[in-house]
Amino acid sequence: MKHISKTVWILSLISLFTDTASEMLYPILPIYLESIGFTIILIGVLEGVAEATAGLSKGYFGKRSDVSGKRVPFVQLGYAFSAISKPMMAIFIFPIWIFFARTIDRLGKGIRTGARDALLSDEATPQTKAKVFGFHRSMDTLGAVLGPILALIYLYYFPEDYKTLFVIAIVPGLLAIVASFFLKEKKSNLQTEKKSNSFFSFLNYWKQSPKVYRKLVIGLLLFTLFNSSDVFLLLKAKDAGLTDTAVIGIYIFYNLIYAIFAFPLGILADKIGLKKVFIFGLLVFSTVYFGMAWSTNIYLFFGLFFLYGVYAAATEGISKAWISNVSEKKDVATAIGTYSAFQSLCTMLASALAGIVWFRFGAASIFILTASAAIVVSIYFILSVKD
Repeated sequence: MKHISKTVWILSLISLFTDTASEMLYPILPIYLESIGFTIILIGVLEGVAEATAGLSKGYFGKRSDVSGKRVPFVQLGYAFSAISKPMMAIFIFPIWIFFARTIDRLGKGIRTGARDALLSDEATPQTKAKVFGFHRSMDTLGAVLGPILALIYLYYFPEDYKTLFVIAIVPGLLAIVASFFLKEKKSNLQTEKKSNSFFSFLNYWKQSPKVYRKLVIGLLLFTLFNSSDVFLLLKAKDAGLTDTAVIGIYIFYNLIYAIFAFPLGILADKIGLKKVFIFGLLVFSTVYFGMAWSTNIYLFFGLFFLYGVYAAATEGISKAWISNVSEKKDVATAIGTYSAFQSLCTMLASALAGIVWFRFGAASIFILTASAAIVVSIYFILSVKD
């Protein structure tokens, strides 16, 4: 575990606890909302508002973290918001309150993301970035394995007791808050620059950023525009004949593979190059989506979700490590926050596009389109972006 510092361990444990809390609720959130009277349209609006809040706030608070020179307060506040939002959704069932609670949760993610990733970057050298980010992603995704398992066990003994599950989810959330108080601010982070405080001031960074950053982010966003929500993969598995329990099980399996491979693939990326491993991930992604387009074999889906976990491990942490390597140290939170803001908006567009294509032309069309786009993006990275 060389190069994994105390700060990286603490941040990783915080993410593990927080993701455990979030993923306890993720599989049952739509069911719970329907049980208290939310229509499908209202659920869609709720998630759209929540994701837009998270996306745009990542850029703003990333910028604020760089300007203030502070990291830890943003991390602590962000994780606190996410923790308290869980029981809030069970207290009252009024739509406006549910919107408020869900927005608080996503705002917390926006507040912490840039500062947290900048802290991780500070704990690594350019030669160990992928390893550090990979370890963090591995621990974070372990929470996405534990959360649904705990939810399944609880609902097995207490069927449809959704409200209590929301209250129980505060426990790992509180553990995350407690762990965050062990973080220490580094003196070297301090800055006293006076810059614009407007909500969209982070957008100015795009013009000021290094050319290699812009080329990298353009490629990442182009891929994101075609990479729709994982919900569509789960729907395809459901359409192929998997039961509801099996669909949740295959989702847990995917996250387990992601958690297992994120750290070793990060180590490999530091040795042979982030670009090579990232492109490998895109090609694996393309294989999965081509497979999804034509597969009707239930057992083959487990193989495809295994590969999908490998793809996630080869790209998600590595993309942030790559961004932090091509950005100046004083702008890391802004650089990652700006990318994350654009990424959230592109994800919304991708999911909307996928839904339209699926409805008009069938499921196979969206999977073939997405797989083809991943190959095009791979060629773009090979020809246009330096490691």
